[in-house]
Amino acid sequence: MKLVSPKLSFAAVSAALLLAGCTKKPERPAPSQTVLGPQTGGQNINSAPIPLGGGDLGGLTARDLSTFDLNGQDRTALQAQTVYFDLNQSSIKAAEREKLKAAKDYLDKNPSFRLLLEGHCDWRGTAEYNLALGDRRANAVKKYLESLGLAPDRLETLSKGSLDAIKDGGESVWAKDRRVDLVVVDPARTAPKPI
Repeated sequence: MKLVSPKLSFAAVSAALLLAGCTKKPERPAPSQTVLGPQTGGQNINSAPIPLGGGDLGGLTARDLSTFDLNGQDRTALQAQTVYFDLNQSSIKAAEREKLKAAKDYLDKNPSFRLLLEGHCDWRGTAEYNLALGDRRANAVKKYLESLGLAPDRLETLSKGSLDAIKDGGESVWAKDRRVDLVVVDPARTAPKPI
């Protein structure tokens, strides 16, 4: 009877274990965890292309048309109108009110658009406190825009609290974290909701 070398049997067992471990398939990420989110792929072949030259764009420029993302949001159109707040405050400073008048003018010129008002905070404070403060800031901006004559159904609020805040930036960076972003939303461009 011939004996098998211990090195050979160890190699055979190791190879068998290695092959057995490779049978598990990788798990696919949930759509909400991907870069594009829960969107469907490809282009909708039933939608007509938007004319970029010579056609009626409803007062929009080609720049306006190209800045909308897959969710129908344009974060650049009113970026200069971002409203900034003092530490732990949700009242709108007088210097920031002109920005909101410019935002109202923009919506008056684009009656089909809406605004998403995203409230942000710097990293200081608890997550719960910052979510509440971001909500108060977004609602203060909403209330002011309504006082200028914008219909409430064209305004939506969302608090991001300190989710996007920079921890070690110093006061000049933290001052930029205490804000409400004005995100233009085109309901005609929003992606269909998953079933």
